[in-house]
Parts: sequence; C-alpha cells; structure tokens
Amino acid sequence: MAAAAAAGPRRGRLGREARASLAAFLLGASVAALPVALGSPSALLAAPGLRGRLALALHVAGVNAALLLLYPRPLYKIAVRACFLGFAFGCGLLLSTGRSAWRHFGWYMCSLSLFHYSEYLVTAINNPRSLSLDSFLLNHSFEYNLAALSSWVEFTLEKLLFPELKQITWLSTVGLLMVIFGDCLRKAAMLTAGSNFNHIVQNEKSDTHTLVTSGVYGWFRHPSYVGWFYWSIGTQVLLCNPICMVGYALVSWRFFRERIEEEEITLIHFFGEEYLEYKRKVPSGLPFIRGVRVEL
Repeated sequence: MAAAAAAGPRRGRLGREARASLAAFLLGASVAALPVALGSPSALLAAPGLRGRLALALHVAGVNAALLLLYPRPLYKIAVRACFLGFAFGCGLLLSTGRSAWRHFGWYMCSLSLFHYSEYLVTAINNPRSLSLDSFLLNHSFEYNLAALSSWVEFTLEKLLFPELKQITWLSTVGLLMVIFGDCLRKAAMLTAGSNFNHIVQNEKSDTHTLVTSGVYGWFRHPSYVGWFYWSIGTQVLLCNPICMVGYALVSWRFFRERIEEEEITLIHFFGEEYLEYKRKVPSGLPFIRGVRVEL
C-alpha cells in the first residue's frame, strides 16, 4: 500500500534477487566506459560511426551472454531487466557528458532508468515478500507507456522543428531538480513505510499493520504519490516538452485524486478515528486534493 501503513520488521539485507539485479544494472551501465576503452569522445552515441555501433552491439551481446551463463532462468528474468535499465542509464550518461544536442535527453534517460530500477531495489530491500518482475514498474499500464512514448515523440519533433526550444538549460535544470526531489521523496516514503509498502493497494488489514505518521508522513499523508507526481512533471520540464508538461500534470493529478480517495476509504476502514485525526492534521501533499470526504 502506498499510503501511511506499515507492518513487521524492516529487512535491510540484500537477497539474491537484489544482488543479481544490482550486479546486472552495473554491468549494463558499464557501457558508459566504452569511450575510454575505444579512446573516443563521450559523444559516442550522438555520432557513433561504424566502430561505435559495433562496440555497442558487442557490449550488449557480451553482457547478455554473461547473464545467461551466470543466472538460472528465474534470476535471468530479473537480471536482464535490470541490465536493460543499467544500459539505458549508461547511455544517458554518455549523452549527458558530451556536447551533443541530446544532452538534456541524456539527463532524462538517467532519471527514467534510475527511477524504475530503484523501485525494484528498494522493494527488494524493504518488502521482499511482495517482490516480483512487476516491481520494476516497466509494465505499469498501457496509459503509462503511451505517456512515455508521447513525450519521446514530442521531444524529437520539436527538436527537429524548434531546436532552440530544447536548449533552454536553466529550464532543464529546474526539471532535473524536480525529478531528483520527487524520486528522493518517493523512496523516502517507501523506506519509512517499511515492509508493508506495496505497489498494489491492499484491501485486507494484517494484525501487524500500524499507521505511520512520522518522517515524510508527518509532512504529507501520501508522500510517495507526491514524489511521483512531481517526478513525472519534472521529466517533461527537463525535456522542455510544453504539451506533455501540461498533459502529464492534468492526467497525473486526476489519477492521484481518484487513487487517494480509493485508498483513504481503505485506510479509514483499517484505522477508523486514528486515521481521521491524522487526516485532519496532515495535508495530502498534492494541490487541491483533500482526499475522501467523510460525512459526520
């Protein structure tokens, strides 16, 4: 559950799934070292040439072969996803550190891949019982994937038609700060909620459930949603995507309004007056969203 409910002891050890994912992520991210190995500039991805393309292809093939040899099929499924995210992160670093016109898109690639990988890693540490391939959130929903694709299309088209729009560094920096703030807040919420943070709203109360009101839950009732909200908008500010910036804000706001109302009905059922008192004292954290209304 992504609201303020937590239960049971927090698990801080890295299990085999977490270790496999971390090793694979780092292995994928090692693509960022290719320019050093080739003696080429870090703009390898912007204008790779035959040598660069061959190096990228060999890196992908070699890493995948290593994963197949190292891990049995259940762990391989985890490792190959983590490796893909690591590869995207490494490619983002290459674009970010070069003088390419795609530098800000490199920031975005790093932000997006790190967000999805850290969702899995924090879940593996915090709540291994709920861990699954879905914890990467790569298949979050059709709407989520469509939104991501739309932002890539907008960035590419506007870069071709209005290239100067994609070079507003101060605006991209604001977006990057929003992304960092949002992701850090979300991960802080996951760690504070402990072993009962779940990507799926829980409808049954465990005997060990307790209401968490400390840490970031003392600031907002739904800090994980607040973090995701500003992270998602920040990605579009970073890309200088005016259309998706507005679209993400409106769609995310509507989604979280409905999600919070649904979740708070469950939380009131779980905790009764204790949650109602908490609700009166602490805001939801999202603009113009008060949560479910309770008739007295």
